[in-house]
Amino acid sequence: MPTHHFSRRTFLRGLGVTMALPWMESLNVWGDTPPASTRPASGAPVRLAVLFAGNGFHSKEWWAKGDGAEMQLGRVLTPLADFRDKMLFVRGLYNEEAQKGNIHSSQTGNLLSGAPLASGGEIRSGTSIDQLLAQRYGNSTKVPSLVLGCEKSNPSVHKNYSMLYSSHISWSSPTTPTPLEIYPALAFDRLFKDEAGKGDACVLDAVLADAKDLRRNISANDQRKLDEYLESVRDVEQRIANAGNKGELQGWRPSLAKPNIPRPADGIPQNIAEHMRLMCDILVLGFQTDTTRITTLKLNNDHSSLRFPNLGVDYMIHHLLSHSDTDDWLKVNQFFLEQVAYIARKLKAIQEGPRTLLDNTMLMFCSSMLNGNHDASQLPIVLLGAAGGRIRGGRVLDYKDKPERQMCRLYLSMMDKMDVHPSTFGDATKPLEQV
Repeated sequence: MPTHHFSRRTFLRGLGVTMALPWMESLNVWGDTPPASTRPASGAPVRLAVLFAGNGFHSKEWWAKGDGAEMQLGRVLTPLADFRDKMLFVRGLYNEEAQKGNIHSSQTGNLLSGAPLASGGEIRSGTSIDQLLAQRYGNSTKVPSLVLGCEKSNPSVHKNYSMLYSSHISWSSPTTPTPLEIYPALAFDRLFKDEAGKGDACVLDAVLADAKDLRRNISANDQRKLDEYLESVRDVEQRIANAGNKGELQGWRPSLAKPNIPRPADGIPQNIAEHMRLMCDILVLGFQTDTTRITTLKLNNDHSSLRFPNLGVDYMIHHLLSHSDTDDWLKVNQFFLEQVAYIARKLKAIQEGPRTLLDNTMLMFCSSMLNGNHDASQLPIVLLGAAGGRIRGGRVLDYKDKPERQMCRLYLSMMDKMDVHPSTFGDATKPLEQV
């Protein structure tokens, strides 16, 4: 898969704004040398998205069996029923280092690296797969990686392990958790503004003149694609502006009944469903414009305090719900899977030459334990997308009773799909041949 330098990309530009374009048939927006009539441009790049939900899932309803469109799914996974032919359900992989502490933080801080974790309140993990890939592709996109979240980091210590491990799955270095952006407005600004911060004009207003010039030189199909893309940017921007007027993060319950400081101007959506959907939309826009190829979205923390009044489940925080297999726990699980399905549906609707954006993506959904009883002997993993045609979906892969079932073997396989080939990663020395 070819790589391209950021400076050769095609952009819309305006005062203080740089906005990358989606794939078009009339232009080489990936930065290729303009093709001769007999030499087509390269295909769209492969993207990686990692979505995480804390505390595991319903112990009796996380399963899949069968193949292709006839694959049978446990009730947790029913929101993904439309994507069975593009799904890899992976069973039995585990992270040996995560077995040592047997608590939330010690099972989460090395989820994407397989590295040993320092205890005693010290912070030391390992560089995660997303950041290793970001280092590889950092000169190809405006934003090397986008690290998003919907719940604030927890800086406390629990049973001799820092709770920062529970709050971060992305690590830029062994001692540096990648900053987690929970404000949709700032995440959006990072994609489309030259400097993240509050602006006087919207993104589209800033680039409108450049867009009009571009429109005169592209095909009718690309004109429609450009109009749809600009409208999607406008929609997300307006929803972010509206969300900022609704108050603080739903689910985070401070000791005061009302805030004793003014609400930040940009705000965080009060409704957790709206917050998650905004972050999902920003993820898609980042991929659609090739502004970033690497995104992690932490839907909540492990040991999460989120509540879900939008589901009629407001009596108990997420962490406590996870301790038993109730109908309410299943309802919350399905709500998280609905976010994955929402992203997959949007990616599938975006065409990039002969493939869709979903076909050009690896979308991994995971947790750091199988269920709320801290069972990390096997990790819940679902992969959607084809990685540019390099992954065949519609399969269940079971490694539970096989040797060398390290989670890091999956990461070696995923890096291979993006043409990154380290000899080792974490505790793994070879990829999973079936992936």
